[in-house]
Amino acid sequence: GVQTCALPICSIMAESPFLGSIKEYMLVRRYSRRTVESYLHWIKRYILFHGKAHPERLSEAHVEQFLTHLAVERHVSASTQAIVLNALAFLYNQFLQRSITLTDFRKSSRQPKLPIVLTTAEVKRLIQGMHGYHKLMVCLLYGSGLRRIELVRLRVNDVDLDHLQLRIWNGKGFKHRLTTLAPELVEPLEAEVRRVARYLEEDLAVQGYAGVFMPDALARKYPNAAKSLGWQYLFPASKLSPDPDGGWLRRHHFDESALNKLVKQTAFEAGIKKPVTCHTLRHSFATHLLQSGTDIRTVQEQLGHSDVKTTEIYTHVLKQGAHGVRSPLSNL
Repeated sequence: GVQTCALPICSIMAESPFLGSIKEYMLVRRYSRRTVESYLHWIKRYILFHGKAHPERLSEAHVEQFLTHLAVERHVSASTQAIVLNALAFLYNQFLQRSITLTDFRKSSRQPKLPIVLTTAEVKRLIQGMHGYHKLMVCLLYGSGLRRIELVRLRVNDVDLDHLQLRIWNGKGFKHRLTTLAPELVEPLEAEVRRVARYLEEDLAVQGYAGVFMPDALARKYPNAAKSLGWQYLFPASKLSPDPDGGWLRRHHFDESALNKLVKQTAFEAGIKKPVTCHTLRHSFATHLLQSGTDIRTVQEQLGHSDVKTTEIYTHVLKQGAHGVRSPLSNL
């Protein structure tokens, strides 16, 4: 019968040539490492759920059975189920070149939480509690509505100071977009680029330095780009480290989890009682834009949402309390 395995998935299937070939296929096509890891994780889970059967021998019904299991038995959120659906659709429609249509499965019904939003005064206190490039990172999260991973993956070339915009490549759903850049950040960004240039000068003198990570296709197209300033991460790690895939000596980007810890700690020290993460600043960006009268379609474009319904969650926040229903207490 169908069963799941209690042992760690990576240890069971780490040596799988099939999964290795999927990984190589995705990296060559510039899928982000996070997406590669996520898709491989769920493809492994799918294979294990069906007793390690090869996906070629499984049908649409098997995919739908797994999706239903996640919703009914595992109670995953709708967003998690959507990621699994994307991973398995990729597996069949693209990697295996076998078109499938999935309609007959139970959809997760867990409601998304309403976003936590800071007031402008709270955002100001948070920013004032930071210094140097840490402060600049938080200003970009809030001022440009970036996701945490989009921020740390920014490269020097992605900053357009002339047109006051940032270029976001392969955001969520592999979409590219342009987002606004506050003019107040021009000078701090210029200083940050100078800091990156100093790092690069030091790195080029290190024996064995292979340059910044470049997706395979770009590395072939621009063989010298990995050691040029424009392709360096805007917020680099503090030291060189071996690349996990090839062991090359590189300077990676600033650590995501370290950024989240920094934001949480600074919010605590600033006396902000709400739970604050990097994503709270993106929520605040969207809500404050709508509060100032910005059209919801414009906010949708800035956030990179494919469906305006996703953006409408912020209008629900605005309709709460004094912005929505009048309390009967006010009539007493």
